[in-house]
This record gives sequence, structure tokens and C-alpha cells, in this order.
Amino acid sequence: MPKSRRDSRKPGQPLHGVRVLVGRARHQAGVLSTQLRKLGAGVLEIPFIEIRKPRSFRRLDRALKNLATYDWLILTSVNGVEAMWHRLAKLHLKKQSLQHLKIAAIGPATKSAIENRGIKVHTVPEEYIAESVVKSLRTRVKGKRVLLVRAQVARDVIPRELRKAGAHVDVFEAYETVVPKQSRTRLRAALKNAGTCPDVITFTSSSTVKNFAALLGLKGRNRRPPQLNGIALASIGPVTSATLRDLKLGADIEARQYTIPGLVQAIVAHSTRQ
Repeated sequence: MPKSRRDSRKPGQPLHGVRVLVGRARHQAGVLSTQLRKLGAGVLEIPFIEIRKPRSFRRLDRALKNLATYDWLILTSVNGVEAMWHRLAKLHLKKQSLQHLKIAAIGPATKSAIENRGIKVHTVPEEYIAESVVKSLRTRVKGKRVLLVRAQVARDVIPRELRKAGAHVDVFEAYETVVPKQSRTRLRAALKNAGTCPDVITFTSSSTVKNFAALLGLKGRNRRPPQLNGIALASIGPVTSATLRDLKLGADIEARQYTIPGLVQAIVAHSTRQ
């Protein structure tokens, strides 16, 4: 970060003069952006990811009509909760159809999204990653039927490991993530312009990393490209960091708590050290 920006921070505003690029989906960027602005950061929002409906809800709808046959429901994101609730409404199914289920949620935001709809969450893993979900459920699902609602493209850790533990796991896609092509020009322009080039770029999932690389045409490179020199890449957790490393970008900042507040805290800690 340039010395002039670092020295211009105001008391109580640890991110004053720090530009942060938020790459969350457009409808979800607000929470992260608001927290950063409260700490004095200048925020630029360019989505690296777009949430869309899957091509068909037929398989998910069939599962929702047969919720009585399941013992556990696992939801891995707020997007999954919202999509599932939309389908329940379309099918004229009441929340009471979920009352018999044990429900596991990855992360406090997903938990809140479920509980705000009047449904109890029974399990939130200690760490908000797939491996921790498996750890928390491994001894509780033998012989049980598990419904996993998630994005169309996602890691297979949960279904694979729970099946090894003796569970019958059905996986259904509630939404898909795509590269927002309209972001390509804005992103490249922001990185070229000294007045908009960020000090920090945030990544809140592996999908945001992969899409960022696609938007910049970075596939096949074996090192961080020159246009990212001097920019800190901030990851929400170890899975996202691993994706950054796999694409030869590296993670300069990693949240200790794999949440939006944890990511903000990590950015503050990094900026304070500069």
C-alpha cells in the first residue's frame, strides 16, 4: 500500500485510504461493503460471480415433495436456503414439512437465514467448510437419509464422506454460479487506472477465485500476473486460499474465522501491519 494512504488514516478508521475491491455477487456485496466502509475503506464493487436458477428444478422439487423420507437436511449457503424456500412456496409446501428434519448449516449466515424462517438448526460445524460438516455428522448419519441442497458445481467432500459413514445422501442443485461477463471490462479498467486500482481484492469462495481468473484470462499462467503486483488478495478461508494457490495467485490475507466479519478483521490486521 502506498505510504501516503497508510499515513492518512484517521483515528478509529483503520482502513481509511485503503481501496478494497469486493467481488461478491451483486445482491450479496452490501454486507461486506458496508462493514469495510464503516472502517474507512474506499469500496469498489465488481461482481466475480452471478447466481442463476439451474436449468431445471425437477429433481429438487421431487425431493422436496418427499421430505418425509429424509432424516437430515444440509444447507451450505444463504443462496441455497433462499432457492429452497422459493421452491417450497412454488410447491405450496409449508415450513412444517421440515419440522421432523435434523438440519445442518454451514456458517452463521446460513444458520440465520434458516432460523429467520422459523426452522431450528441443529448443527453448525466449528469451521465453516465441508470437512468440518463431515466431522460433525460422521457419527450421526449411519443408516440415515440425507438431503444436501447446494450449488450446481460444488466440492464432493460432504456426499462422498457421509456415504462412507453409512448415510444415504441425495444431492440436488438449487442454483448455479456463472461468470458475469459484463464485469470483464470494468475489472480490467479498474486494475489499469491508478485512481481505481485496489489495495485489496476480496474472495469469498473458490468460485469467486476461478471466475476472477477467467475474467482476466489468467488460465495457464504459472505466476501472479504483473497487474496484481502490490495488491493483497484476501481469502475468507483455507479452501478459498487453496484455490488461489492452485491458480498461482497466492493468498496474502486469510480470515481466521471463515465469515464476512472474520474477513474484515483479517484485512484490518494486514493493513495495520503495512
